[in-house]
Amino acid sequence: MVKVIALILGGGQGKRLFPLTKYRSKPAVPIGGKYRLIDIPISNCLHSGIKDIYVLTQFNSESLNNHINNTYRFDYFSRAFVRILAAEQTLENTNWYQGTADAVRKSLVHLNLYGIDLVLILSGDHLYRMNYRDLVRFHREKEADFTVSVIPVKRSETNEFGILRLNRDCRILEFKEKPKSPSELKPFLYAGGPCSDATAAIQPGYLASMGVYLFRVDALRKVLESQDTDFGKEIIPNSIEKCKVYGYVFNDYWKDVGTIKAFYDVNIDFTAPKPHFSFFTEDRVFTRPRFLPPVQITNSKINHSLVSEGCVINGATIDRSIVGLRSIIGKGSRITRSVIMGADFYDDSACAVPDEPRVGIGDGCVIERAIVDKNACIGRNVIIRNEKNVKDCDGQNYYIRDRIVIVPKNTTIPDNTTI
Repeated sequence: MVKVIALILGGGQGKRLFPLTKYRSKPAVPIGGKYRLIDIPISNCLHSGIKDIYVLTQFNSESLNNHINNTYRFDYFSRAFVRILAAEQTLENTNWYQGTADAVRKSLVHLNLYGIDLVLILSGDHLYRMNYRDLVRFHREKEADFTVSVIPVKRSETNEFGILRLNRDCRILEFKEKPKSPSELKPFLYAGGPCSDATAAIQPGYLASMGVYLFRVDALRKVLESQDTDFGKEIIPNSIEKCKVYGYVFNDYWKDVGTIKAFYDVNIDFTAPKPHFSFFTEDRVFTRPRFLPPVQITNSKINHSLVSEGCVINGATIDRSIVGLRSIIGKGSRITRSVIMGADFYDDSACAVPDEPRVGIGDGCVIERAIVDKNACIGRNVIIRNEKNVKDCDGQNYYIRDRIVIVPKNTTIPDNTTI
């Protein structure tokens, strides 16, 4: 039986997801009303029979540490674990992680690799469902040193990813990081082939790295002997001629949730009748169990939305939106195509509206195409809908990115404010 451990990279600063990463790391960002991004790769591992999981952290790691410690607890008679490996300074090295490969290199000393055959390296901010058993089977059949899972993308998307070229045996021949010109792209056109276990036909296009790598232990040690700091930019292109590097084509839904627009889009897609990624499947996404009361809805209209536990919705209209845990939404408020993350607690103290919860959305608010982070206090008659169609802006208590208004965590928006 092949023994596989997983390393989930969760240490990036997450600048493109700011201000959602102002107080937390990317993998700790809430998604879908009640989950965190880190729950996706961990759930994939558990469903794939991989139960030795390490999470590498660095920036703003407290929220992520707290979530993992309160969520992934296994019984005393199981050898399964999800363990945090935080960046650290040592006498030998006082630098923090310099990249994805450097994070793994500095963490090897803490891994018990005795008896381990393969190391699966994953990103903590991607949305997809994948049975890693298929990847392991492919890797072993090819007798690869390491395998890169790749996804078909359109030409218009190629400048966002590392693009690969495979031969007929699925071996990687060439790698180009974010190619720009048509001449650079021409050799990379992929017309389909035997490099995937998927039965669905793959349309001609290009193959992009998913940030999912499967290494033989000795091969991982070998490539990390260099001073290369990043898998995508350095390790893969520098190893193509030295190692047996293969590409496994994943022909299913996958999304990099690394920007505000991508984060917003995937959340709104959850509310569709047939979303690209559904939480209503047997391969459910695991997250922290909570003992919250059922949702209380009074005289409200809710259409194509996800409403999480513990919410109180009174006389509101909600359309195509995500309503997170413990959300309080007041009378006459209209929420459209927005992500309301909810709250970490109930607060009965007075704020803008006497005798109503301080944290929540007050009466008579209009919120359209916005993200309201946790524990925000939205006063009465507040309008948030970017009426001037501003693309990017840093306001006093809000931000706009890609025309999406973001109200940061713990922020108060006074009564009668218009954004």
